[in-house]
Amino acid sequence: MNIVGVAACTSGIAHTYIAKEKLIKAGKALGHNVRIETQGTIGTEDKLTLNEISTADVVIIAADIKINGMERFKNKKIVEVPTSVVIKSPKGLINKIQSDLGQ
Repeated sequence: MNIVGVAACTSGIAHTYIAKEKLIKAGKALGHNVRIETQGTIGTEDKLTLNEISTADVVIIAADIKINGMERFKNKKIVEVPTSVVIKSPKGLINKIQSDLGQ
């Protein structure tokens, strides 16, 4: 699967980046391509391209706050979860998404 997403927490520091790393590591371990944008205290980093979004099978929004740019994901399968879910069980989340998508 091609997975893109956004990670953002209330303080925009630790959980944002932990969630990003957990998703990337879990996705890689499970054989998926994962690109995660962060929206933290220093702004947006690793901003997703329109091509990455258009070729994605699913968008994971791992956020505890409202993120900027949700309109970019119109017509995509979007899974929204708090950062705590991604931090605690990133492989479980990805496996569930894969199962739900029938892939």
